[in-house]
Amino acid sequence: MYRILSAILLMFAVATPARAEWQEARSKHFIIYADEPRDELRRYVERLERFDQAVRIVRKMNDPALSDANRVRIFVLPNQGSIENLCGCNNVVGFYITRASGSVAFVPRKAGLTNDKYDMDADSVFFHEYSHHLQMQGADVGLPGWAREGFAEFFARTDLRDDGSVVIGIMPAYRGYSLMDNNSLSIRDMLSGKTTFDNYAEYEGIYSRGWALTHYLAFDPSRRGQFDRYIEGIQKGVPPLTAAERAFGDLDSLTAELGSYVRRPKLPSLVLTGIKVDSASISIRSLSPAEADILPTYIRAERKLKSAERDVASDANREASKYPADRFVQAVLAQAELNAHHFAEADAASDRALAADPNSFNALLDKGEAEMELAHAGGHGDWHSVRSWFLKANKIDPEAAEPLAMFYKTYLYAGERPTKNAIDALLYAVVLAPQDDSVRLMAVRQLLVDRDTDKAKQTFAPFAYSPHSKNVWRANSERALAAMEQGNATEAMTHIEALQALIEKDD
Repeated sequence: MYRILSAILLMFAVATPARAEWQEARSKHFIIYADEPRDELRRYVERLERFDQAVRIVRKMNDPALSDANRVRIFVLPNQGSIENLCGCNNVVGFYITRASGSVAFVPRKAGLTNDKYDMDADSVFFHEYSHHLQMQGADVGLPGWAREGFAEFFARTDLRDDGSVVIGIMPAYRGYSLMDNNSLSIRDMLSGKTTFDNYAEYEGIYSRGWALTHYLAFDPSRRGQFDRYIEGIQKGVPPLTAAERAFGDLDSLTAELGSYVRRPKLPSLVLTGIKVDSASISIRSLSPAEADILPTYIRAERKLKSAERDVASDANREASKYPADRFVQAVLAQAELNAHHFAEADAASDRALAADPNSFNALLDKGEAEMELAHAGGHGDWHSVRSWFLKANKIDPEAAEPLAMFYKTYLYAGERPTKNAIDALLYAVVLAPQDDSVRLMAVRQLLVDRDTDKAKQTFAPFAYSPHSKNVWRANSERALAAMEQGNATEAMTHIEALQALIEKDD
């Protein structure tokens, strides 16, 4: 899945040289590839890290060390046209993808955004999306759409000031019209978890009134603790509207109070001070000639656009032929071949990458996946050997979700009952990569196989309540959730498998 951004990351205000080198910037939470001057790139990374720190402080989040698999990778492309070509869609200025292999964002060097305060600016879009990324960390609960989008909008207009202070909770002016629109989503419908909308104004209300209610509940002392009670009720199986009435009281009064609140001349905000980023924590290096040559193909391989998979594999072969012993290049080739379902070729490319570096994490994963697909297609295979590649990758990075999910998947492909170790690996993969719907649904199905409908419902809830769920998914999603609530694992599994098939076909 990917969430298309309406505008994103107008990053560098200073003109860049006609020919700059591709750089790789690494910080605690990000890996960024950009054809930009180092100083500009460093300042940009520092801003992103300051924002990350601010959100974690407000949410009282832990900030553990991350491996590469858990850092967000950002690829900076030349312009909007290159973004649209990569996406395979029109009128898109950037997009963000979440997978067990890691979250990635594709952004333009120049987004062509205006300076009108009523337009969503570059920072607001990225901060909104990254807030979703942080919101999902360690929060395996089903949040209604307004709670997801209201949270993200609460942080979207964060102001990172030059004096080091950070201001959070600023009203998003670009949502102002929707806040006052009588056709917007009612508070009652919003709190009920409504996911199908009669018009665009209702859908926009998830964001605008979601922001307003989030802001009100955060700053009004009389409402303290009510949001938590509302979410706790939903998690216990209480219908969202009933949970709302129990937590917030009379909803007509809440509607009136919220209307008066957003019309105040000035709304409160939160100011944090002393948030600094150690410049030494950011490393920037120029890519090698081999890495720079293959990088455009790597970017396309990371997009995984199904209609372009064969072309990407062909381009990867052409570039990789120049560097047969380069670990990075051959790993990119292996990935491109896997995307194109050229499994024997992917196996050979991963062998070359591992010959150059036996501890190449990506090459180990590619090797395991290639062997798994070949064994599955042939109807037999050395499954011990296949699993060994994922075990080796897991040993290198125990906190990476993909080796765990792939290890579990080998049992499905082999037609074997997954071991407890494999099931535990899958469930931990959901914890590590909560944004990956495919891994989540795989875990839900396994829980239903084990007749644990309560745990299955809890695991499924973040997907079921997503406001971005496609219309063609919603019927199966609603039926699956209803079956779980009734304890009917067999019926729920039928709908989960239908959802898995739909997501597998999605481009």
